[in-house]
Amino acid sequence: MSRSVQLDSVEVNGVRIAYRRAGKGPSLVLLHGGPSDSREWRHQLEGLSDEFDVVAWDMPGCGRSADPPQNFRTRDYADCLANFINALGLEGPSVLGLSFGSGLALELYRWRPTLPRSLVLASAYAGWAGSLPPEVAEKRKLNMLRMIGLAPSEWVREWIPTLLTEAASTEVVDELTAILSDFHPEGQRALLRSGFAEHDLREVLPRVSVPTLLLYGDQDVRSPRSVAEEMHRRIPDSRLVFMPGVGHMADLEAPVRFNSEVRRFLRSLRDG
Repeated sequence: MSRSVQLDSVEVNGVRIAYRRAGKGPSLVLLHGGPSDSREWRHQLEGLSDEFDVVAWDMPGCGRSADPPQNFRTRDYADCLANFINALGLEGPSVLGLSFGSGLALELYRWRPTLPRSLVLASAYAGWAGSLPPEVAEKRKLNMLRMIGLAPSEWVREWIPTLLTEAASTEVVDELTAILSDFHPEGQRALLRSGFAEHDLREVLPRVSVPTLLLYGDQDVRSPRSVAEEMHRRIPDSRLVFMPGVGHMADLEAPVRFNSEVRRFLRSLRDG
């Protein structure tokens, strides 16, 4: 039986950070994708909290967290995350990031390699610039700049087909629609100003020395198989798992399989 989810906040680096927390046990920190927030981790907070202390933050500029300062850079997000982990007293947490959250997990590792016990990188890139052809990364940046100015209904309409497969249930589509509709335009602009679109983490990958699980849907159109295989090739001793029939938001679209893979991996660290 999962434990109740607690919604709370803490001030970190002068920014109010909201987070959801459930369970007891080894710490598992969840990092959502760029236009999302901690609500995307509902199934993980409910499904993994029987065995783990599960903490899902709202990144600065997302969900119930405050928008970051104008001069926030990519490293500032990583420093904020590290200080958030320390503020909550989480020792040796496993860090699970999806999409942009995976890049943030790697950026955290770049600057604080002794902080995470392990990494779970879902639907992951080595940054747009590190995993995509230059013209594709530039096109995504320009498209994001355009989309930020859209009404929430239009924003959602453009995002959903890139995040879920056509087989996703109406319930999942509705849940993701509600989350995406609450995006912070200024928070998304801050993310682009931070250097996110030019993020290139390739030089970090060979230096990762903690156990790492790479978890992808095999129908992911944003982080396709070629990206997954290159991440696996570059990160020493990483494990690569594809979930059949699943898109980019694997945590929402296939939560039972997603949680099973995460649980199996984290248990292997304890049992091994």
